[in-house]
Amino acid sequence: MTRLHDLYDQQGQSPWIDDLKRSYVRAGELQRLADAGVRGVTSNPTIMAKAIEAGADYDEQFGELIAAGKSVDDAYWDLVLDDVVGALAVLRPVYDSSGGADGFVSVEVAPSLAHDTAGTLAMARELHERVDRPNLLVKIPATVEGVPAIEEMIAAGRSINVTLIFSLERYAAVIEAYQHGLERFAEAGGDPSRVASVASFFVSRVDTEVDRRLEALAGAERGSAKADRALELRGKAALAQARLAYELFTSSFSTPRFQALAARGARVQRPLWASTSTKNPAYPDLLYVDGLIGSNTVDTMPPATVEAFLDHGTVARTVDQDMDGARAVLGGLAEVGVPLEEVTSLLETEGVAAFAKSFDELIESLGRKAVALGASR
Repeated sequence: MTRLHDLYDQQGQSPWIDDLKRSYVRAGELQRLADAGVRGVTSNPTIMAKAIEAGADYDEQFGELIAAGKSVDDAYWDLVLDDVVGALAVLRPVYDSSGGADGFVSVEVAPSLAHDTAGTLAMARELHERVDRPNLLVKIPATVEGVPAIEEMIAAGRSINVTLIFSLERYAAVIEAYQHGLERFAEAGGDPSRVASVASFFVSRVDTEVDRRLEALAGAERGSAKADRALELRGKAALAQARLAYELFTSSFSTPRFQALAARGARVQRPLWASTSTKNPAYPDLLYVDGLIGSNTVDTMPPATVEAFLDHGTVARTVDQDMDGARAVLGGLAEVGVPLEEVTSLLETEGVAAFAKSFDELIESLGRKAVALGASR
């Protein structure tokens, strides 16, 4: 038994790993992680780009796909979905033993579709149909245009990982999309127990941007009480907002409205804490893991954070401690002039752009490789 097992058994939080690459699946690393207590896998376009560019693991299959007449874009999705299907097989026993509560693998729609509702819907349907495994979660970003697509997919009985949530306001819209989608699915005769969903709330990036603004403000107001207050707030915004997100989750899924769905087998849409690695070396390495432990949640961690938690993680409920303090932090940010809504809007824009950049750069790289393969034949 490991700390990851304890995290699930004692606190009801599911540890997932935020990484996927071919060597994990084929060399047994993902099975080792599953044996150690990892209960799911997430990936994103940046993760997949790094995996494909890192070595020669994908070269042989890519060459065969190009030789068979596949476009570079289609070949990319074949590479990715082969890894996804392999990971789904490794984690299927977790899915079965948990009654469909865990054992999921996530794959994200193309990042170019983040502001295209119809395109997101079409690709999400295609991914579900191509993979056709019950433990697949298709990731849809929680942009303004993504939220309607989320509701439509839930209403169609599809399981979705909602990604790139940065604000409480957008999280509330995601919860509404999930519940209304479930209501529509149930009214049409569907079985809500077949639908699973997580809402991925991004954490550490909030502190990175808020701290930058607080330090700039303190520099401009050096020596003042306002500057002192700004410095006191560093490293606190992300956990405070995430804890308030958990409070919103708890209240939203304890209403008579959702209880009527639960009576028909519906599952809660669990909050998933994403971006949990510590970006500031001055902060504890498990700040965003140890500080957000609670039942009915998922924490997806990059490999180094998983290993750190196995070594020295703390297994104790923390996600709803000091809620008055969490509210005071958000109030303090407003008082010193750091508008959180402006921060979260920027982070969403940057998140979408970063994934699109990784995807585009990889497609360009694969295009050059395809040309070289053609020249060598």
